[in-house]
Amino acid sequence: MKLRSDRWVCGDSEVALDSRVALRMGGADVSADGGRPIVGIATSASDLNPCNQPLAALVPALKEGVTTAGGIAVEFPMMSLGEDLMKPTAMLYRNLVAMEVEESLRSQPLDAVVVLAACDKSVPGALMGAFSANLPTLLLVSGPRPVALFEGRRIGTGTDLWRCWDERRSGELSDERWAELERVLASGRGTCNTMGTASTMGALCEALGLAWPGSTTIPAGDPRHLEIARRVGERSVELVERGLNASRQVTPEALANALVVLCAIGGSTNAVIHLTAMARRLGHDLSLDEVGRISRATPVLIDVEPAGQFLMDDFDDAGGIPTLLRALGDRLDPDVILADGSTTKETQSFASDPHGAVRDVSNPVDPNGAFRVVRGNLAPDGAIIKRSTANASLLVHRGPAFVIESYDDLAERTGPGSSCPENAVLVLRGVGPVGGPGMPEWGMIPIPEPLLARGVRDMVRVSDGRMSGTSYGTVYLHVAPESAVGGPLALVRDGDVIYVNADEGVIELEVSPAELDDRRVEAPAPRESARGYLELYRRHVGQAPEGCDFDFLVPPRGRAPRLVEPVVGRS
Repeated sequence: MKLRSDRWVCGDSEVALDSRVALRMGGADVSADGGRPIVGIATSASDLNPCNQPLAALVPALKEGVTTAGGIAVEFPMMSLGEDLMKPTAMLYRNLVAMEVEESLRSQPLDAVVVLAACDKSVPGALMGAFSANLPTLLLVSGPRPVALFEGRRIGTGTDLWRCWDERRSGELSDERWAELERVLASGRGTCNTMGTASTMGALCEALGLAWPGSTTIPAGDPRHLEIARRVGERSVELVERGLNASRQVTPEALANALVVLCAIGGSTNAVIHLTAMARRLGHDLSLDEVGRISRATPVLIDVEPAGQFLMDDFDDAGGIPTLLRALGDRLDPDVILADGSTTKETQSFASDPHGAVRDVSNPVDPNGAFRVVRGNLAPDGAIIKRSTANASLLVHRGPAFVIESYDDLAERTGPGSSCPENAVLVLRGVGPVGGPGMPEWGMIPIPEPLLARGVRDMVRVSDGRMSGTSYGTVYLHVAPESAVGGPLALVRDGDVIYVNADEGVIELEVSPAELDDRRVEAPAPRESARGYLELYRRHVGQAPEGCDFDFLVPPRGRAPRLVEPVVGRS
């Protein structure tokens, strides 16, 4: 078996000798004959990222599995993207991680990669890079963190924090109770235990055949992760031996299954952007129209916050993603190969019947589907709303715009002195991919404090930014094109009437075309210049419907990625 890594290690040249010495000093048992697959372990464990910290404990078992199967495991670090500490948003650096992983794989003697990632942007970023390198690819995640107890009730990461923050802003939550919430939320490491973006991406990766069936819902620290890590190590070597790669693993049928799963779990709106970017790296297309079509045809079956009542450990108790696959039945392509080598149909046959946090299609959490895609003169290229967490009474709404220009403007406009009317449409602009920069999760605009005090808990909100997968409310997101590149959102003024109808797919600014043309001739504010990666990002990032990827990293549609091999000589 001739391996990619053999170009580095085989033979009697000074370059081959130097390569073998370097690998041996890292603990790799290589020989001049080659023939043993070298599997890269790309780990994002970091003390700055509590979601990804548990991944370090999986490395020994993963290495054992690679070695048992006849391969050689080598560990290397990748940038860790954490939502808690990385500002203005980890999304700004997703494409940087993709570039880092692609070049790490391309430039070194690796035949396959196992990505160890968990928090929201680490997973898609690393996988986008691995897809572009087109090596055999698998994924291990850390799993959801332990559930916190606050005043005797279980609370979910993110979702319940936002609810408690509204209670605090309205005066219902005292300083003492707020301090107690902080104490209990430090309950342990791992990803959000709600259906946030991390849990969503894990589910999609099981459907794509990248994460071991049933693995992504297992709580962090559970010993089952170690056995799965060992099996993933073995499977990575098998993928090399069978001549597979990322573009053969992730087929259009696998992407279609992942989209159905996204809708059925009531997943994060962020995942629409990520799945689009991942598909495009492989030369496939995923349009907003397809998202809207599949969502209308797919009921929400996972009863987990924020769309439901349970948490991720309950989902795991019900059998995790395999149980969901069984519940979805023939809505899925049965022949898609999953990470363990089984077909989707085979996994469905072995899975539990729907129960607990997994509903049957005859008794869904929401029969109307998770998402709606809307278009109109306010969002010509589209926007999205997570219908399953919105207020049904606001899905059709007409009201005056209440415009917020920036994050700095947010506190003042929604604070104690806010004059926002109750029927307003809150508009936050300038926070898209270019404007943010990085499209921060600011779209769930806080309800103005005077309205909170009157009991208002949801309003129609419109933004060119994103929101956390743990968020909820009647929020229209990812408005495209964004205001910073001349999108119509930049033209909205206080008092302009906005009409939205989620189920009809409409978002309209009720201002005459002539008036909008007059507003367009007004000189836009010049964009502040930047340097380094930030300037690169702003010049090359695409809009949300294209996955917010860099234009120079996306292959032509229909063309699989091609690894450009380096010259293997003296460095």
